[in-house]
Amino acid sequence: MKWITIAALSSCMLLADEPARPRILGVAHISLFAHDYKKSRAFYRDFLGFEAPFSLKNPDGSPSMTFFKVNDRQYIELSPEKEAGSDRLNHISIQTDNAEAMRIYLASKGIKVPPKTPVGRIGNSNFTVKDPDGHGVEIVQYEPTGWTVREKGKFMGPERISEHMMHVGIIVTDLDRAMKFYGDILGFQEIWRGSKSGTELSWTNVKVPDGNDYIEFMLYKEPPAPTKRGSAHHLCLEVASAEDTVKKLDAKPYRAQYTQKLEIRTGTNRKRQVNIFDPDGTRTEVMEPVTIDGKPTQSSTAPPPE
Repeated sequence: MKWITIAALSSCMLLADEPARPRILGVAHISLFAHDYKKSRAFYRDFLGFEAPFSLKNPDGSPSMTFFKVNDRQYIELSPEKEAGSDRLNHISIQTDNAEAMRIYLASKGIKVPPKTPVGRIGNSNFTVKDPDGHGVEIVQYEPTGWTVREKGKFMGPERISEHMMHVGIIVTDLDRAMKFYGDILGFQEIWRGSKSGTELSWTNVKVPDGNDYIEFMLYKEPPAPTKRGSAHHLCLEVASAEDTVKKLDAKPYRAQYTQKLEIRTGTNRKRQVNIFDPDGTRTEVMEPVTIDGKPTQSSTAPPPE
């Protein structure tokens, strides 16, 4: 009995020594590459209506990045492409309340992290890790002295078509591996599964542990070619009315140069939505937050692609 008690105490002490996972508050941004930086900037600014509180330049003076503000904690980041014909997704980002504690926690789980948490060019603490599919996942903490907090309450004009990024979508080729990273390690919670065919799983949605934003896994056996990923790697903007949003977009001067049809559809999740594509084919999914009848949509029981 004595040895059992000692072993139990030792086990408790080991668990107490394990770093705790800090909170993950939401999706902070999606970072995209643009073939024609000027043209893509015009799309997000003049068509989707987002203002840019700050832009960065490279040491040689060439453009590095523009931050389009969705709300005080969410952005769309746009950078000139580094390689033609490559994936348009640079990385996704999730917000934590303690980036350094997250770095220590992830290291304890065997995730490769930097030796310390740096402060980025706009004054926020951040570092990037890789998920099982090789996507960059930036961990960011908004610092009181950073530019994000500095511009709180600003650059959120009436022309923006949405005030909230509901989710970002990424390609996943092995659901079990993805769930071990996002679920077991990061604490994301599965909230829905969907299938286009009814026989094979197409999507799995996982919500951040301390907020309502989520990541949508776009499930593939093999990923599409880098130039064919624009519909899968996407962002989703919440709108109260898809119909009103289309009317707002139709009234914008930019609409004359956007030649694609703005079609309202009801998705497999039974929510009304509109797909809009930037000049590189990256999809912005504009979606209402509730189903057409207000009732939840049943999750699919179909198996993932094999």
